[in-house]
Amino acid sequence: MHVLALEVQLHLNHSRSLKDKRQVLTSILDGARRRYQVAASEVDGQDTWQRAVLAFAAVGGSPSHVEDVIDAVERFVWSHPEAEVSGTSRRWLEED
Repeated sequence: MHVLALEVQLHLNHSRSLKDKRQVLTSILDGARRRYQVAASEVDGQDTWQRAVLAFAAVGGSPSHVEDVIDAVERFVWSHPEAEVSGTSRRWLEED
């Protein structure tokens, strides 16, 4: 089993309220879940209007497949013009 997590820091410049922010994040999170069958959640910045940190995780039988899925998710996030990506990081989850 191979697990790769992606964390994405976002700046939502046009967001003027938490409601505006939620509309953008819902589109990204739900879209990634549906298209790529990944776990997805907002993990930081929940109470700020213009900042968010999203996390995605993919599980698969081969490292290359999991990387391909996370690459596609990252491109999907970058494709949303209303959300400016300010940073990303990836982590493999190791088995004990």
